[in-house]
Amino acid sequence: MSRSPAVEGWFTTGPEPTLLGSRCTTCATVYFPPTGTGQGSFCRNPTCDGDEFESAALSRRGTVWSYTDAQYQPPAPYVARTDPYQPFALAAVELAEGITVLGQVADGYGVADLRVGAEVELVVEPLDGDDGELLVWRWKPVTELGEEADQ
Repeated sequence: MSRSPAVEGWFTTGPEPTLLGSRCTTCATVYFPPTGTGQGSFCRNPTCDGDEFESAALSRRGTVWSYTDAQYQPPAPYVARTDPYQPFALAAVELAEGITVLGQVADGYGVADLRVGAEVELVVEPLDGDDGELLVWRWKPVTELGEEADQ
């Protein structure tokens, strides 16, 4: 089975995956998701009139800025992975580049495994469980030396 990113060009899938953002070549401001190119592209920094960007691999690790769980099933077009619906955790993660990226928390982890300021790392997992063909990024709590790991 061939697996591919659910959204092409937003992250890599190798042994050390990274999110792919854009960096304005005028002011060096970094964005995620990546900025489009071509006519109509513009820097989102209100003090910059740049319109050219380069790809930027973002940090694999960051700190939890905030987190929550999705206790209620999102409306369509969301497709639940389980029946009945199982809640999942979401984390807003602050990266060294100065941006915060929202994403689901890795399989097997929930809000009980998170705290503001805790370190997490980017992992890539199948969107629809082990059999899924589409891959997505998620945030996995980093276990400190001496701590018990959930998995």
